[in-house]
Amino acid sequence: MRSLLLLSAAFVAVPAQAQDAPPADDQRPAADHVHEEIGAEVVVTAPFVSNLNILAGTSALTGNDLAREIRPQLGDTLARLPGVSATSFSPGSSRPVLRGFQGERVRVLVDGIGSIDVSNTSADHAVTIDPITAERIEVLHGPAVLLFGSQAIGGAVNIFDRRIPRTVPDDIVHIDGLASYGSAANERSVGAGVDFALGGGVVGHVDGSYRRTDDLDVGGFVLAPTLRAEQLAIADEEEDEGHLEEAAEARALAGVRGTLPNSATETTTGGVGVALIREGGSLGLSLSLFDSRYGVPLRPGAGHHHDEGDGEGEGEGEEEHGEAPVSIDLRQIRADLRGEVKLGAGFFEQLRVRFAAADYEHTEFEGDEVGTLFETQGMEGRAELVQKDRGGWRGVIGGQFFVRDFDAVGAEAFLPANSTSQIGLFALQEFEFGPVQLEGALRYEHAGVASAPLGIDRSFDSFSAAAGASYEIVPRVRAGINLSRAERAPSAEELFSSGPHVATQAFEIGDPTFSTESNVGGELYLRASLPGFQINGTLFYNRFDNYIFAAATGAEQDELPVFQYFQRDATYWGFEFGANAQVARVGDWRVSVDGVADYVEATIADGDGPVPRIPPLRVLGGIEAANEMFEGRVEAEHVFEQDRIAAFETATEAFTLVNVSLTIRPFGRENPTALILSANNILDVEARRHASFTKDFVPLAGRDLRATVRVSF
Repeated sequence: MRSLLLLSAAFVAVPAQAQDAPPADDQRPAADHVHEEIGAEVVVTAPFVSNLNILAGTSALTGNDLAREIRPQLGDTLARLPGVSATSFSPGSSRPVLRGFQGERVRVLVDGIGSIDVSNTSADHAVTIDPITAERIEVLHGPAVLLFGSQAIGGAVNIFDRRIPRTVPDDIVHIDGLASYGSAANERSVGAGVDFALGGGVVGHVDGSYRRTDDLDVGGFVLAPTLRAEQLAIADEEEDEGHLEEAAEARALAGVRGTLPNSATETTTGGVGVALIREGGSLGLSLSLFDSRYGVPLRPGAGHHHDEGDGEGEGEGEEEHGEAPVSIDLRQIRADLRGEVKLGAGFFEQLRVRFAAADYEHTEFEGDEVGTLFETQGMEGRAELVQKDRGGWRGVIGGQFFVRDFDAVGAEAFLPANSTSQIGLFALQEFEFGPVQLEGALRYEHAGVASAPLGIDRSFDSFSAAAGASYEIVPRVRAGINLSRAERAPSAEELFSSGPHVATQAFEIGDPTFSTESNVGGELYLRASLPGFQINGTLFYNRFDNYIFAAATGAEQDELPVFQYFQRDATYWGFEFGANAQVARVGDWRVSVDGVADYVEATIADGDGPVPRIPPLRVLGGIEAANEMFEGRVEAEHVFEQDRIAAFETATEAFTLVNVSLTIRPFGRENPTALILSANNILDVEARRHASFTKDFVPLAGRDLRATVRVSF
């Protein structure tokens, strides 16, 4: 495994609301989550840069709003935030999609350090984070996310838990707990964390969670219209040939509705941590476990062959696979370290250090038989020196490294053993001149990707830079512009994939000759956080050179559809918009309305058509009423038809989800204890996310009645 060298910087304009005091309580909108999305009370807690207002695009879930939105997988938990969709590969695997980007262009972080799993390498691989253990989840857009690595070129999701305590609890023991039930999958989940003061600034932590779901209830047919038509055509053909049993099977498959077969999940997590917290700094450690087993719904006609011997002749020595149900069993053991040291009266005020190492493995089963075993060992660390604020000039410089060894063993090891390493340096500076704020950043990253079995060893140098400016038009109203140039090295999966992948039910092909991907981008934004009214709008554009993407070719190999990685130029553009307004006050009730809209259009250059799996236009509107004890919400989300599709893609029909919720706070607004009742997709419509590889045979949940209890004492 080789070293890497990185220098990073990003430059983003600063929302005024991140610095200004929040509105008075009687001027607040009803919903806490709207503050987070629109920016009224956004406090950027990204590690190493929490003292800098550098993130132009930030939305977050926390508190009761996070408890209401929690789903088994991270992508589905965040899918209602502006600019966010989800891969929705299966109920057990769903990763966030940010501004149309997924996979290697979206980093999922735990307190600023990568999840160190393989969820970014393939859509069937789950993120090793159970949202039930999260205290806060932030979604970060814009050039500044390059501080977290070139794989954050499309954005980052940062999850904060309490496994390494940050503060000494007021009481000797503090307990947080969450339990929920969801009817659509008979979902039962419970999680709890305990912090306890041991004296002398030492704080201990223990947490655990368990979730189990049955097969998911869906609103309508399991197969999309195109696949249903294919199965009915097969049935007619088999019937004409006298194969009545096969015809009946095809018709039965076309008629499956109401429940998604082989979609059950079971997840267990646990963690322990300890921290020493003093005035001059802190140091903490944690150890955690993530264990999950989940089914992978089968694509119709996904049976295939792979070699089982040295026989001669067609079909000899081969065994047909793919009819048995596929499932994935994964486990990760992870260790984390976080340290902070105050440096006194010099140029730098603080040194922050973050490190994590993980051992990960998952097994893909075909029925009870082991198909392929994937193993990964990795570690990541970063350190930052935070400058003192000197009359409006502040900044941060630091370094980062990442190493990963990957191996796959089995008949369908589509990716050979490989190693990836990165090392880098970064710097960001921010200047404030009255209503004007300027920021700039640079990043250099050296990456090495090697596969010993293939005898290939590639290295890449990437440079990224960003700059931005913002102007406070009137108090708490700010407009800004960000410009960036970023580069990303291709991943091992994009370079070396070659073979059948049972879980994705595809034959995947990479290209070891790929070069560095680069893009030039810009953003224009307007943000306002006024008493009783918030608005946040962003218009963005990115032009890619040597853009890497996976697309269906229309060919079949090993009786599986071929998905091949290509490298072309491409463009992305789109917008995000969110607004919230308090419209009435009746007694102690506050009534507010809010809305979200987002859109992305992505095109491969030279007439090659749209980029695959881009979410369509989406609008969401809600009305809320709240007082000290109750909060009610009604919302409707309409996702438009996506008929702007790549070759061999199918269009995705429009759908509208209607949701209602009631939050009861028996001890008042300031106490976290709450009972949350919600009904999602109450019209039980058939819905599919276009960003999903499996959307034609894995629809979203149907009507889902949920009850969640959150306690804190």
